[in-house]
Amino acid sequence: MALSEMNSNLFRMINNLGKQYTDLNPFFVFIAEYMIFFLVLAVLMFLFSRSNKNRIMVISAFIVLVISEILAKIAGQFHSNYQPFAELPNVNKLVEKAVNNSFPSDHTIIFFSFCITFWLFKRGWGFLWGILAVLVGISRIWVGVHYPADVLVGAIISIVSAMIVYKIVLKLSLTKKFLRNQGVGEQSILSALSKQKKGQSKDY
Repeated sequence: MALSEMNSNLFRMINNLGKQYTDLNPFFVFIAEYMIFFLVLAVLMFLFSRSNKNRIMVISAFIVLVISEILAKIAGQFHSNYQPFAELPNVNKLVEKAVNNSFPSDHTIIFFSFCITFWLFKRGWGFLWGILAVLVGISRIWVGVHYPADVLVGAIISIVSAMIVYKIVLKLSLTKKFLRNQGVGEQSILSALSKQKKGQSKDY
């Protein structure tokens, strides 16, 4: 089976769920269209908090987003496709979307860039940010505006970018200075660096 056929079949499988479970459609429409406003609010709260660590986290997320968008533009030069509702019949289209190149998904890139960066910095319950990013990606398929490949490639680009930026930022002397000023001791910084080296496979 060709990859394009697998992509279309998986899209149908997810998108058709909206026809079977219509009560869930408002939830996925909300996630797909309006969760972005809650992300913006969270970013502003972290940015204007008194925590230097939160500010570093948000700045890192913006860097991840810029890098991811550049990589996405490059990926779009090698492959392109229109939205599923513009290419396939009988798509359960639940939101309005202009027809253009949907590969990879910009919406997915935005959420994965911020949510995965927040997860890396917060740890613990920070995994909830990762769950939110996954939900957004699925919702874009559910409402009919992206193929699974659009979402998957956008997520991979953002995750890899976030991991690289996190490693670099944590090792910067300026970052250590900000964390010390915030009251984070040298031992905590060294511990975080140690976890990167010794528990890399476990953390990521």
